[in-house]
Amino acid sequence: MPYLSRIRINPLRAESRHLLASPRAMHAAVQGGIPRPPGQERTLWRLDADNPHRPHLFVLTTGKPDWTHLTEQAGWPDADGEHYAIRDYTPLLQQLATGRSFAFRLTANPVQNTNRPDKPTKRQQERLDAGDRRSFRLGHRTATAQLNWFLTRTARWGFTIPAAPHQDATRDGDGEPPRDVRITTRHRRSFSKTSLTPKEAHVVMHAVTFEGSLRVTDTALLTERLLTGIGPTKAYGCGLLTLAPLPERA
Repeated sequence: MPYLSRIRINPLRAESRHLLASPRAMHAAVQGGIPRPPGQERTLWRLDADNPHRPHLFVLTTGKPDWTHLTEQAGWPDADGEHYAIRDYTPLLQQLATGRSFAFRLTANPVQNTNRPDKPTKRQQERLDAGDRRSFRLGHRTATAQLNWFLTRTARWGFTIPAAPHQDATRDGDGEPPRDVRITTRHRRSFSKTSLTPKEAHVVMHAVTFEGSLRVTDTALLTERLLTGIGPTKAYGCGLLTLAPLPERA
């Protein structure tokens, strides 16, 4: 049974600042809330810091977790209120239906595969010089490319993005009205997978948060994306798509 959790993070504590600054450390903290051995359960998580004074961590797990350690280390353990909430995700999945609309939020790492990088790194150039024909996975760096990455893939994820709800919306160069999606945050992160890996074994990611509305076109595909995530670097805070029902139009 899948569960979606929301955990309050206190940004003023030293451990919180470490977690907020390090996707690797946050990944380890998330894994610490799951009773199963590492590697036996896939998790998705996303850090929402719309209010930097009250950031929230969202985590999707296949089993019921326990976030007591995060509250003690990075929350308000002695304060009033709900420190974390754990909800059964099944009722939301049961609301999916073709044609139904939802508000959504997704943090993803938009990437492309290429055999010839424009500006190869030293390690990439060494591979090219050695005749390595494997493609390179490179992150999209501009907001335009990142938004295009998202819009050209929605069909395979089981939904479409409707036109923006503005009667006087300016059409783009192809004569199509703007879509109801926007980029709210963009962050480039670079870090080692562990403290023992060499410098060239870094994770480089462009975490981009998309928000807007979607319309379901394939419930099976969308359910799969909700449970397994979208795009690469899921262990480090990318891939979690969350939905909120929208009122149906008459």
